[in-house]
Amino acid sequence: MKEIPAHRQAEARLRLLHADGRPCAMERVSVDQQSHRFLFGCGAFDAIALMHETDEERRKLILEGLNSWLALFNYGTLPFYWGRYEPVEGVTAQEKTMAAARWLQERGVRLKGHPLCWHTVCAPWLLRYSNAEILDRQLARIRREVSAYQGVVDMWDVINEVVIMPDFDKYDNAVTRICRDMGRIRLVREVFAAAKACNPSATLLINDFNTSVSYEILLEGLLEAGVPIDAIGIQSHQHQGYWGLEKLNEVLERFSRFGLPIHFTENTLISGELMPGHIVDLNDWQVESWPTTEEGEARQAREIEEMYRTLFAHPLVEAITTWDYRDGGWLGAPSGLVRADQSLKPAYHMLKRLIHGEWETHATLTTDEEGWVRFTGFKGGYTVRAGGASAAFELDRPLENQLTLS
Repeated sequence: MKEIPAHRQAEARLRLLHADGRPCAMERVSVDQQSHRFLFGCGAFDAIALMHETDEERRKLILEGLNSWLALFNYGTLPFYWGRYEPVEGVTAQEKTMAAARWLQERGVRLKGHPLCWHTVCAPWLLRYSNAEILDRQLARIRREVSAYQGVVDMWDVINEVVIMPDFDKYDNAVTRICRDMGRIRLVREVFAAAKACNPSATLLINDFNTSVSYEILLEGLLEAGVPIDAIGIQSHQHQGYWGLEKLNEVLERFSRFGLPIHFTENTLISGELMPGHIVDLNDWQVESWPTTEEGEARQAREIEEMYRTLFAHPLVEAITTWDYRDGGWLGAPSGLVRADQSLKPAYHMLKRLIHGEWETHATLTTDEEGWVRFTGFKGGYTVRAGGASAAFELDRPLENQLTLS
């Protein structure tokens, strides 16, 4: 077992009482972690597919995948790409998206919406409007979504890939137009302000694949302008090969200087042939077949373990999101933790051992004469049991508390 980062754990000292007020003196008790404070995440797009599916056999297959998903993760990303969410102005996917969000929330999953503003997959009908009208509709869209989903989705990638946004030239789109017109800082300030006003307690992220100094300079300008960024999102799609410890630690060091929480929002490590290194835009690599391999699966598991251990050990990292749960997702890559037939890959089993083994607390203890028990555990939600009675508590910091079991 590797060394456990101290900041991921806290000490608890609990006095346990029976329902009639008597101390649980010299009794055997079990302490079991039920949830993690750290966000172990994955794309949760299949939950929306479940809401759309009417064929019972296909529903069973989707549910099978979602059940193995739920056995691993506590955090999911749902799609809010404007061009798909609202392909016709005024006609949205809210009903099915909300149903999927509530289905996941009922199963203990914390949710993030991705993204509220992005130049890619932008609504094409926006192009008929002036820049001022586009901005009005963009802000209205943010207010609509953040308000409607409050209490269900309380974390958002507010704006995505701003570094290249005004320079994007693959095709015309409304968001690049207004970003060129307004500049990056003003646009980011406007969209964050709209989201913050509608849900002041929401966690609001900026998200980018560009980990160069350009992203750092942008963040400096945004923070100086008072933009309420709650966390820095870093994409880590590694179709061309694992970053390795040197780059990973270098990225962590540079972005830690802002003192903000860091989320690895879109992590991809493949289990097949690597994409050629000369490809600049990953979307340009289109192949008919991209199979997983036994050798690649072993490599993927090793690399994911090293990356997760490094990120979990860093005090500012709060979340890691695997982008594709199943092979054949984005770009058809063998990027999932399960194969196309939903059989579990070595990387899945490895993460299960980490998240729900090495990094999860379960203990059997004995109280003292006054009912006190002490333990150190990973931060999260717990249940303590004695006999047929139990009580729940949260361990987020050193805790001393009295609990009545019922």
